[in-house]
Amino acid sequence: MSDPTAILLVDDEEEFVSTLAERLEIRGFESKAAYSGDQALSLIESNDYDVVVLDVKMPGMDGLEVMNHIKARRPEMPVILLTGHGSTKEGMEGMHKGAFDYLMKPLDIDELISKVQEALGSQPKSE
Repeated sequence: MSDPTAILLVDDEEEFVSTLAERLEIRGFESKAAYSGDQALSLIESNDYDVVVLDVKMPGMDGLEVMNHIKARRPEMPVILLTGHGSTKEGMEGMHKGAFDYLMKPLDIDELISKVQEALGSQPKSE
């Protein structure tokens, strides 16, 4: 049996992230929440994640800036951006900068899982 997919969820809305993490765990994923860009980057330094799900709008370091740091350190790591309703511009900009894709909030859990599986399918699995 292979290890569960490890997902790092990054969003400053703590209740949203912890609920999302629980819903993913119920579905067999391993998930960790980070509530800021800095926290996410330090977790990525010390842990292996298969996918990062990253909110674009956060105080301090925004999601696109965090993604730039992730891509500089771990270019192979897929990043799925979360954008607020109606802000497709940031999602498109993120994809130009290396995001795998973006999803709109409010989030549909099945759509997220499908996107995560797509992202993993597009990555060579490192052993």
